Amino acid sequence: MTNPVFGKKVDGVNYQSRYGVYAIIPNSEETDIILVQAPNGAWFLPGGEIEDGEDHLTALERELLEELGFVATVGQYYGQADEYFYSRHRDTHFYNPAYLYQVTSFTEIDKPLEDFNQLAWFPIDQAIEKLKRGSHKWGIEQWKIQKNSNKS
Repeated sequence: MTNPVFGKKVDGVNYQSRYGVYAIIPNSEETDIILVQAPNGAWFLPGGEIEDGEDHLTALERELLEELGFVATVGQYYGQADEYFYSRHRDTHFYNPAYLYQVTSFTEIDKPLEDFNQLAWFPIDQAIEKLKRGSHKWGIEQWKIQKNSNKS
């Protein structure tokens, strides 16, 4: 199966690779999903760039602690969704493979280490509408498919 691709890859443009891992974190009733709003106003799934020496899960653990103050139990891996975009903030074109995971439970252990983001819970379809990245929207859609198949 090929990875879904979001954004448009422009010929002749040099893309910087930025590998990221992100989590779909529903509330206990599975009615809402938590999102992170960056200082620029854009909404994203919790997660971020995989740093040197980290695997997916190590990076995700670190990101969830930094952004949410959460320790979490990671569940299903939904796959990789590739995204091409231009960051005005960094004046850079990025190729961003996003590795998307479900979080099955979490505990808030501290305040987020990053205090410049806003956090909010949204009903699932509203969360999808708010998200900036197509790859993140795709991750929630995969979670919805799995959730609905578990009911049947």
